[in-house]
Amino acid sequence: MAEPVSLVRLACPQAARAQCAPIAMTGLEAMCRVMTTTPKLTPSGLAALLCARICHDLVSPVGALGTAIEILDDDANADMHDDALDLVKSSSRRAAAKLKFLRLAFGAGGSAPGVIATQEIRTLTTDMFEDAKAEIVFDIHSDGIEKARARILLNLVMLGVQAVPRGGEVRIATSDAALIVVSTGPRAKLDETVERALKGRAPEHGFDGRSIQPFYTTMMARECGGGITAEIEEETVTFRADIPA
Repeated sequence: MAEPVSLVRLACPQAARAQCAPIAMTGLEAMCRVMTTTPKLTPSGLAALLCARICHDLVSPVGALGTAIEILDDDANADMHDDALDLVKSSSRRAAAKLKFLRLAFGAGGSAPGVIATQEIRTLTTDMFEDAKAEIVFDIHSDGIEKARARILLNLVMLGVQAVPRGGEVRIATSDAALIVVSTGPRAKLDETVERALKGRAPEHGFDGRSIQPFYTTMMARECGGGITAEIEEETVTFRADIPA
């Protein structure tokens, strides 16, 4: 029987040299030294946590959609039907926007490799964070981004928006070898759990639906032979992924 593939191989820099190539469980020891006090993250555990994160992001618009349908089904609330129809439209639009964004950020976004048009990335991001307090600014001058890099970028944007909960600006920039998201706003923050996860380290009490996303982001970056750094200076948080062209 073949040995199971270890997700935690990415703690070993040598493992990142082969893009998207699995290694045997023999690489487990390297990550175990990093995660000695937390439960081991298994492939099924990673999948479950990513599903939990997707459900968390979708529960608000889907729940609102269900509420609107209940109102439409109740003849006693006929005076509220117009408002309920408006809620159906807005909630279904928000749910679709989140699904499209997360399909590329967390999933394959289609099985074929290739380049994602910059306009598509802009649309996905703008629709996803339509209700965010921060203004999203694009400083991307290329026509498209290779799919693996685009997925990493979308995840960095998620972290960037999260870093400025009181609003501000999230600026997205790219170069041949780097993806950069700079978040500036009042009380900007870089959570310790996010910082640890981006370094490939588990939070003190293990991963959950929120902390798994930065860990997954750094996994993708290391699979592409790169890495991610995050730093905060006063009210500015900078996320940078250095990915070899």
